[in-house]
Amino acid sequence: MKPSDPSPRPRCTVVGILDDGWRGLSEAARDSLRNAGLVIGAERTLRLVRAELAAATECRDLAGGLSSSPAWIREALASGRGVAVLATGDPLCHGIASTLIERLGSELITVLPAPSTLQIAFARFRKVWQDVTIASCHSQDAGEWHFGATPAHGLYPLMRAIALHRRVFAFTSPANNPARLARALMAAGYTDDARISVASRLLLPDEAVFTDLAAVDAAGMAFSEPGVVLVERADTTAEPAFGREDFEYLQRTPEKGLLTKLEARAVSLAKLRLKSNAIVWDIGAGAGSVGLECARLAPHGHVWAIEKNADDAANARANAARFRIGNYTLHEGRAPAGLAAWPNPDAVFIGGSGGELATLIRLVLSRLNTGGRLVMNFVTLENLATATGALSELGAAWEVVQLQASRSQPILNMHRLAAQNPVWIVAAHNPQKGSA
Repeated sequence: MKPSDPSPRPRCTVVGILDDGWRGLSEAARDSLRNAGLVIGAERTLRLVRAELAAATECRDLAGGLSSSPAWIREALASGRGVAVLATGDPLCHGIASTLIERLGSELITVLPAPSTLQIAFARFRKVWQDVTIASCHSQDAGEWHFGATPAHGLYPLMRAIALHRRVFAFTSPANNPARLARALMAAGYTDDARISVASRLLLPDEAVFTDLAAVDAAGMAFSEPGVVLVERADTTAEPAFGREDFEYLQRTPEKGLLTKLEARAVSLAKLRLKSNAIVWDIGAGAGSVGLECARLAPHGHVWAIEKNADDAANARANAARFRIGNYTLHEGRAPAGLAAWPNPDAVFIGGSGGELATLIRLVLSRLNTGGRLVMNFVTLENLATATGALSELGAAWEVVQLQASRSQPILNMHRLAAQNPVWIVAAHNPQKGSA
């Protein structure tokens, strides 16, 4: 006779569940819960199944215990008890299953998904969902959204997703609710071309669904929790990544011409060698032309800018709002004040130094990330000499490009070339931190 097969090792089953509770579960999911010695879940989901569990089953609340749950599971499995973990909808869609697989290994985990909240919501909306981007603002209460908010803001990941994608589906929270999101859309300039659909308390008797609301209408409504949101924007012509004409920027008047000209801006942006997730400093931002185009070229990064002139700073903020640049934060003041609080940069542009050029170069090179670039523009010999002298003293690698562009101008029925002032573009990096 063949020896009998050993008993199968106990496993952890992650069970997707929706608010219709036990009656919405598959037989496989029900069996996993009936046979489990330990069931882990949020108290709200435990209430949905507790009456159906064996009397000896231990239940543990996930609230405050998310980080401890892998240890609970290991302990239960080692003692021969099976484990079931309850998760909302599809546990692999913004759920706990991915964390448990990473911490415990895939060989110990079985996933039994329910239809996801996303699927149910889109069925209610009667809209297709294969092209949506999934995001979440189910995070800390960071207050209302405002232009210039940093990545620390609770709505930042969602607002970046909306800026980059036409259709975004989001899980909300009591603090970051659909009405707050509608107000954020208005603050970000999407009042006229965004529509919001909301599904609240799906599969419960008081389920409520709202489709294609204008942001201004949704901003003042009360929506029951829990809820999800679909944000859809009009398929408008994409904005240029860079290369805006000088006249498109609001500038100080009657002293126009203070911003970095298009030709010098293009070469400077090329010298910065920006990656899509770059952290950028713009020192002496002026009207914001360089920093705002950096923000477009680094859509998954963020630009920190500083400008000492109040009128220029106001124009930079206005330009950011006009062009809907949400990954841009402007500080009004004189560098280097405030730079200590900024994250280390991948790229730095200095367009104005306020008399602190050598100090700023030293600071930037001490903070620049590996492979990062420092780019500076000068129109005077004295500042060029100060910059190259400081770079050489600090052991930085540098190069200078002199750019002198001419633009065509009409004269009678013909055209002539009008010369712009020459600009020296200095690009530098730290050899000890890796060349760019």
